Amino acid sequence: MTSNPPSPQTERGDAARNREKLLNIAGQIIAEQGIDGLTMDELARRAATGKGTIFRRFGNRAGLLDSLLSHTEEDFQRSLIFGPPPLGPGATAKERLLAYGVAAIDRFEVTGELQRAADEVGDRRFNSRVAEFHRMHVSMLLRAGKVAVDASALALVLLSALHPSLLEYQRKTAGMDAGRQKALWEFLVERVVGDPAA
Repeated sequence: MTSNPPSPQTERGDAARNREKLLNIAGQIIAEQGIDGLTMDELARRAATGKGTIFRRFGNRAGLLDSLLSHTEEDFQRSLIFGPPPLGPGATAKERLLAYGVAAIDRFEVTGELQRAADEVGDRRFNSRVAEFHRMHVSMLLRAGKVAVDASALALVLLSALHPSLLEYQRKTAGMDAGRQKALWEFLVERVVGDPAA
């Protein structure tokens, strides 16, 4: 029951549709009951399937959360790769980095709780497929912006400023709103990338 979940790329036909159905139901449970309401038992009950089926598909609850986070990010990731500028191609590296941070802060309202729950197990915040995608994207933009340091290492530093746990702390404890968070992101990007023509 702790085996790795199947890769979405290897699923076909009914299996892919059933996976999407389970993820959609999981999203509904979270919307109705919060992240704590999403249990394997509740998902199995709502989906009218056996709990063992869910364990075989996702491995464990952390695997389910990771898959659900990936599922909810598909549109966002497409917009980064194929969407219009400044979030997508066609803008400068600096403009794209600015837009990326603003979009991530906006998405925190929707996916913050889910992201925090997926991060609870070990170092998943750094090793999940979603985290790897974002690290590669920001690294690519930093290299395009011709930063003078290791782009991969700097990407981790910048992404830490957008981590849901920090965004939540800023909102609930430090009294920051989304506007202040976006202004701080702009400050960071200005200092890191510099010349807007980069």
